[in-house]
Amino acid sequence: MKMKWFQGESSRNQENNNLQKKKLSVNEEYLEAFRTKSYIEICSKVQAGQVKTIEERVPSLPSKSLRTYSHLSENLLEPRQEILVELIRTSGLHHLLVDYFEGSLEAFRICAYLLQIIDQMRANHGVIEKVIKLSKRVSNLGEFSEDQCKVIYNELASFVKLDNPIPLGNSNNRLNFNLVQDRYRLMLLELTTKYRQVKKRAKVIRIFKRASGISLIIACGTISIVTLVLALHSLVGIVAAPALVTVPFIFLKKKIKSAQRQAKACSLSSFGAQLDAAAKGVFILKRDFDTLSRLLMWLHDEIEYRKSRAGLCVKYQEKWRLKEVVKEFQSHESSFMEKIEELEDHVYLCFLNINRFRRLVIQEAVVHRLK
Repeated sequence: MKMKWFQGESSRNQENNNLQKKKLSVNEEYLEAFRTKSYIEICSKVQAGQVKTIEERVPSLPSKSLRTYSHLSENLLEPRQEILVELIRTSGLHHLLVDYFEGSLEAFRICAYLLQIIDQMRANHGVIEKVIKLSKRVSNLGEFSEDQCKVIYNELASFVKLDNPIPLGNSNNRLNFNLVQDRYRLMLLELTTKYRQVKKRAKVIRIFKRASGISLIIACGTISIVTLVLALHSLVGIVAAPALVTVPFIFLKKKIKSAQRQAKACSLSSFGAQLDAAAKGVFILKRDFDTLSRLLMWLHDEIEYRKSRAGLCVKYQEKWRLKEVVKEFQSHESSFMEKIEELEDHVYLCFLNINRFRRLVIQEAVVHRLK
């Protein structure tokens, strides 16, 4: 009985170790991606303002101006849409691959919209930072004068009036991740199903080609033997000559068919590589959007909670409550900002992955055309 318990405990420990290793490997994967040259270049282009931006006044924060990233895809998306449209027109890409490129463009635009939301969150958070700075002027909030408290209450009131930058829960918003994820799930299923079909057809052609090659060798050997025998009987050889003349044409026809099958197998192999690259791209995109969704949900709920706490302070205007809320804001300050930075990092990672797999699919398509 003790041995069984020990074995069960040992297996559970092994499973935990495996899960821990898997978690570490995923973390290492993300860290490695954040260190790549391409990732740093994308960050630099956006942060240095090398992309086209439009300044937009925020009604609730007249002193702040934010950039919009609606033109980001024109500068960072690879390959560019005009190049892709021309390639689709001239090469006749499969509709599943066209759907993939449309889906990746949509994902790119969502990520660009998230950058705008991140800017808005930081701008809104400036109010909380101001409240924290005001509270640090004295060691005890009870020592605040009425005028000082009034300033803090006014800041908190302005924060409460701000809309949550993350519009979750609205079916018409651009961040309806349920619809987006459903689309990517269906796209992944269609791509993987088609890839398996193409792979199976290519395998059948290869087997048939191999069998045809073996039969061709056997047939050639048989003809050589027959020719040798007929040569020994000249009279019979003269009679059989017309039949033997037609034999090379038969084998020439077989060779042509074999070459056609080889070309078809090559085409299927290239098409399969395109489908495989697109399926991997959708899988990675779906995984990245799962992470983005979780981060956005956490930040959305945290902002709503902060607004409700600030609203209570403004409503009751009690110094003990104000002291409690400000202390809470201070203690959660670093974790809140870390989550925003984590969200921003994953947005840039999405840009990197979208471009990487779009380039890979296009590369396979171009190689196929050259062949």
